Parts: sequence; C-alpha cells; structure tokens
Amino acid sequence: MVIKVFLASPSGSTAIKKKQQDVVAFLEALKVDYTQLDITCNEANCMWMRQNVPEEKKPTNGIRLPPQIFNEESYCGVSMFTANTHYAVDLCSLTSFPSFLSAHCKM
Repeated sequence: MVIKVFLASPSGSTAIKKKQQDVVAFLEALKVDYTQLDITCNEANCMWMRQNVPEEKKPTNGIRLPPQIFNEESYCGVSMFTANTHYAVDLCSLTSFPSFLSAHCKM
C-alpha cells in the first residue's frame, strides 16, 4: 500500500505550510512510509486530490486544500482535533504504520 500525501510546495499561505509541516512531521515520527505528491507542479495530482476527497469532507468554500492523505485510493483525511497546530489522521486506515500501533487497529 502507498500512503499519498498531497502537498503544495510553494504555498503562499503560512497556515497551509504549517499544516503540511505538521502532517509530514507526524508521519515521519511514526515512521510511516509515504509519498509526497505536489499539487502545484502537477495539475493531474491537483485534480485527483480534489476529486477524491469525499463530499462530506469538503470545506464550506468548496475548495479542497492540502494537505490531504490517502491510502492508495482510500481517503484518510486530516482533521483538526485541538487548536490549529495539531492534526489527526485515521491511523487505522493506514496500512504501513509501525507495529506498536497495531494493537489499536483491528486489521
């Protein structure tokens, strides 16, 4: 399985840049194997990301922004769980997570 993280490399928004850094640091700290896909340099990546984020996860303005996480074709999402610096991913939807997390996820 391939974990895909959709990012915008030259983001002009410090909020988006911070979210992206937090997500990447989170995945790296857990030693999750992932692939970064840039939506600013590749229109196909941008369109794929925007088309595959579920409608119920669509922001009120309708524009799906990075970072977004997928396990192959399955949306894992990025959701805020406390103040604007911490993000949670449905770890059970990631299959390449470290063994110490397996007790928390039913396979």
